[in-house]
Amino acid sequence: MTQGARTKAAILRAARERFAAQGYERTTIRAVAADAGIDPSMVMRYFGSKQGLFDAALAAAAGGSEGGGGEGGGGEGGGEDEPDLRIPDLSAVPADRLAETVLGHFLDRWEGDPADDALLVLLRSAVTNEQAAARVRAVFAGQAFPALAAALGPERAAACAGLVVSQLLGLALTRYLLRVPAVTALDRTALVAAYAPALRAVLA
Repeated sequence: MTQGARTKAAILRAARERFAAQGYERTTIRAVAADAGIDPSMVMRYFGSKQGLFDAALAAAAGGSEGGGGEGGGGEGGGEDEPDLRIPDLSAVPADRLAETVLGHFLDRWEGDPADDALLVLLRSAVTNEQAAARVRAVFAGQAFPALAAALGPERAAACAGLVVSQLLGLALTRYLLRVPAVTALDRTALVAAYAPALRAVLA
């Protein structure tokens, strides 16, 4: 690995941690550079702008390219390296188990692979940044709706997908970002028992 590649990788590691912990608005180029042990001008050299750095950090967290804007180039925004929700095929799931299956999958998604912080980067930033919020909406619309349509049919999925997503994002916000004690204190069994009935009511 060349010195330039090592520098770029260090910047991206620092950026992912900052964006995941603080979101887009509170993360600064200067702070990322300090975490990476380099001059802030190097961040601008490799990624062009804070938005370019965000796009590259998100792509890297999602398992995509770490190329970013390149030397002297600014990022233009993403779309091709969005987080994969990895929703399983729900078409064969019995109706009375659909809520538990969906909820269980998202708990696995959030808690089973802590190194995969792409959704955390996006969600933390979406609270204060409209571009990040738009990307969250696009990820869930593009992945959650087709999965629900396979189980419920397009018409029913169109009617309930928004509420399902709101419940899942609300859980993610309170359990993993805001870390509300009453929610984080629940183990998986207790959480599913308490949350699945509300999700089932929406899916019914």
